[in-house]
Amino acid sequence: MTTCPPVRIVLADDERMVRSALRAILSAEPDLEVVGEAASGAEAVSVVRELRPDVVLMDVRMPEIDGIRATEQILATLDDPPRIVVVTTFENDSYVYDALRAGAAGFLLKRSDADALVQAVRLVSHTDTLLFPSAVRALAAEHARAYRTPPPWVARLTGRESDVLRLMAQGLTNAEIARRMEVGPATVKSHVAAVLAKTGTRDRTQAVIAAYEARFMNAR
Repeated sequence: MTTCPPVRIVLADDERMVRSALRAILSAEPDLEVVGEAASGAEAVSVVRELRPDVVLMDVRMPEIDGIRATEQILATLDDPPRIVVVTTFENDSYVYDALRAGAAGFLLKRSDADALVQAVRLVSHTDTLLFPSAVRALAAEHARAYRTPPPWVARLTGRESDVLRLMAQGLTNAEIARRMEVGPATVKSHVAAVLAKTGTRDRTQAVIAAYEARFMNAR
């Protein structure tokens, strides 16, 4: 029986105690491995480039460069970048929204319990599930910089692609969307790829944010 290699994780936070607590929780799981740490945004970029982890837990507010800029640099300079999860104190923080817009796959509250932390890392590394979809929707609705007119991609979406985007925003996986729409998983995967390409987004989180900024979720 073949076993999957552990998920390789980098922790980026300027507080050593926070990094130690995260390391203790994650290292207790046989399928997770903390391979590096960083105490600043600049260090995070360097460590990630060197170690090429699968997941980065990124604090938003750090010295030198913050987690937003670090996220942008990592995603812009690596061909196969890691999934970045922002770890924050306040879920409605505009910094968190900016990090999601910059390309972070989701966010996690520092007060989250150990089970939520472990589940979040596993979700972003292994599945197509949107991390905490209701929280992402609330954040997008509150902070979205709405366009005065819909961006061109809205008109380019087919009816099926529009349906898929709305279901993605609800947090449904490809398999769940397939069942809801009564089509095959391969068809859904093709629609998702088309949605990401047309919206110019990297993944589900950015697609949902783009949908809210375009006021697409309220349009029919």
